[in-house]
Amino acid sequence: MKQNKLTDEEIEIENMVHSLQPVSQSKRKKIKTIIKHAGKNKSISLRIPNHDLNKIKERADSEGIPYQTLIGSVLHKYITDQLYDKKEVLKSLQLIKNKH
Repeated sequence: MKQNKLTDEEIEIENMVHSLQPVSQSKRKKIKTIIKHAGKNKSISLRIPNHDLNKIKERADSEGIPYQTLIGSVLHKYITDQLYDKKEVLKSLQLIKNKH
């Protein structure tokens, strides 16, 4: 039987096995719930102006990703407060620069 060669990460995990500790049942349950729901996407219908959709498709094409992925990414960044207005950031940097 042919054995597969382990990656560096797999070797590291094998070397650390002796130091791992079991988690409590409540933590195990939480982890299983997170894993169960992770990666599940919900399909929705969304009405947006044709002009906006065309711009989204152009941007997605220039970034080499599907436009639905771009929309999902923007929404995720917005709800996790990771979406920043580039003009506002540049304005803030300019104000900081002018103070020094």
